[in-house]
Amino acid sequence: MKKIRKWLQSLSFKTGVIVLLCCIPFYILSFAQMLLPISAAAKGILWTVLFGMAKTCQYGGLTILGVEGYNRLKKRVQGKKVDTNH
Repeated sequence: MKKIRKWLQSLSFKTGVIVLLCCIPFYILSFAQMLLPISAAAKGILWTVLFGMAKTCQYGGLTILGVEGYNRLKKRVQGKKVDTNH
């Protein structure tokens, strides 16, 4: 778990935004699939998988953004030029 967190923290701010935005279609799909004419068991499985993917993207994106945002603030406080192009 620590390896995954460290890897996520090494990613860029832009990557964090992209990962965070990926949770939106998964949330939509997790509920929209309820309209499909399939069994309740299949709907439950689909909801679990899609909702789990949404949460994974959400928390992964927040982890990436949190670290990068902290690093940007730290550089600004130290008086260094903040690079916003990565």
